[in-house]
Amino acid sequence: MADATERRVKDLPAKTDSTELEQEEARAAEEETAALSRRAVDVSRSYGGKVEVIPQVPITGLADFSYLYSPGVAEVCREIAKDPGQAFELTGRWNTIAIVTDGSRVLGLGNIGPEASLPVMEGKSLLFKYLGGVNAFPLPVQVKSPEELIETVRRITPAVGGINLEDIASPKCFHVLEQLQKTMPIPVWHDDQLGTAAATVAGLINALALTGREIWKTGIVLLGSGAANIATARLLKAMNADMGALTVVDHKGILHSEREDLDQLMLQNRWKYELALTTNEAGTKGGLREALQGADVLLAASTPDPNTVRPEWVRAMAPHPIVFALANPTPEIWPEVAKTAGAAIVATGRSDFANQVNNSLIFPPVFRGVLDARARGIPDEVVLVAAHELARGAALRGLTPDHILPTMAEAEVFPKVAAAVAVKCEEMGIARVRRTRADYEESAVRMMNRPKKLARLLIENGLLPTAPPGATGPISHAGVS
Repeated sequence: MADATERRVKDLPAKTDSTELEQEEARAAEEETAALSRRAVDVSRSYGGKVEVIPQVPITGLADFSYLYSPGVAEVCREIAKDPGQAFELTGRWNTIAIVTDGSRVLGLGNIGPEASLPVMEGKSLLFKYLGGVNAFPLPVQVKSPEELIETVRRITPAVGGINLEDIASPKCFHVLEQLQKTMPIPVWHDDQLGTAAATVAGLINALALTGREIWKTGIVLLGSGAANIATARLLKAMNADMGALTVVDHKGILHSEREDLDQLMLQNRWKYELALTTNEAGTKGGLREALQGADVLLAASTPDPNTVRPEWVRAMAPHPIVFALANPTPEIWPEVAKTAGAAIVATGRSDFANQVNNSLIFPPVFRGVLDARARGIPDEVVLVAAHELARGAALRGLTPDHILPTMAEAEVFPKVAAAVAVKCEEMGIARVRRTRADYEESAVRMMNRPKKLARLLIENGLLPTAPPGATGPISHAGVS
C-alpha cells in the first residue's frame, strides 16, 4: 500500500511558475462562465419554468375519477384518519418533499428575496426529480424572522415526507435546522450545510488517499465560515481530523481564541465561536496568506471571485497541496491557475470542470434513501455514511487527480449511496419500514431511472420541445396537442 501511495504522489504535477499562462486560463474560464449565464436566461425564457406536475396513475377516461377522486377517495381519507402513518403508503407523501427558502442567501448572489430565488429552487426541484426520482416542490416563502420560518415549515409537514432547506443566510440557517431537526417527525436537511459538506468530505477522502495523507495528520484550512464550512468542520471532527491543525478563515481573518470579536461571536454565532476555541491550536493570526503557509489542504467555500485565492499562496502550501475552490458560480481560483501554481488536486463546485464537489452528488441519493426508508430524521451519522459510500464509488472506478468523485454519468454509484443511507436509518431506529439492502438498491435504481425515461419519451413524442440555441422569445410548441 505504501508503494502504491508513493507512486501516486510521484505522478502528481510539480509546481511551475507562469503568470501569463495563469492570466490566459482565467480569461478563458470567465468567457465560458458568461456564455453559460446567457444560455441560462435564454432557456428560462423559452420554457417558462423547469418543472411541471404529471399524472402518476393511468387515466382512461373521466369515469376513473370516481375512485381516483370522489366518491372513492373518501375511504382513503378515513384510513389515514384512523392511522396518520398510512399517509406514507396511500398518498405520494412518501416521495414528496418541499424545497423551502427565504431567499436570504442565494447561490453566491446574496439576499435577493424569495421571488428572485425561485429559478434556483426550480432548478433544484428538477435535479431532485431527474437524479433522484423525488417529487420536490419549490417553495420560496416570505418570512420576517427565523421563528416565522420554522413555524412555516412545521405547518406544511403533513403534506411532505421531507424538507430541503435552501439558500438561508448564516448563522440563521444553523438555528433553523437545529430546531426543525429536534421537533419534526420527518427528515430535515439544509443542503448548503449538509449536502456541500458531505460532498466535500467524500472528495477529501479520496484526495488524501491520492496524495498519501491521513486525515488525523493533515493541516486543513477552511476559507469561509458560513453554512458549508461550519458543517464540514463538524463532519471532519466526526472523522477524527486533528481540530487543532484545522484553521478557519473568514472575511476578518483567521479565527483564534483571542480575536477581538470573540464576545460578539459568542452571543450571535455560537457555532463559529466554538470553532474559534477548538481550532488553530498554534494561534496563527493574519489572513488566508498566513493560514496557507505549509498547509496541506484548502477547502474554500467563500467569495465567488477567482482572485480570492492567489497563485503565490498556493505555491507556499505543502508539497502536492489539495485545493477545493467551491464558490459558485465562480470559484475562488480557476482550476488551471491553481494547478499551474502547484496544486496536485483541484476541485470546484462546477460541472464544466474536473472534480465537481457539488451537493448534487449527495442530495438526490440521500433523499432517495431516507424517503424509501420512510425515515423520521437525518442525523450526521447518516450523512457520513453517504459521504463514504460516494467516495467508495469513485475509488472503484479508479482514482486520479481528475477523478476523486463520481461524475453524474457514473449512475451506478447513486443507488448504492441511497441503499447505504436507508440501511443506516434502519440501524439507527429512525426508519418506518424494514427491507434488505438489495431491495433498497433495486427500488432506488427503478425510481432514479424513471424520470430519465419519461424525459426521453416526452422529447421523442414532441411533448418537450428542444430549445433553439440562443432562444430569446417564446418557444414554438408545434406538435403539442
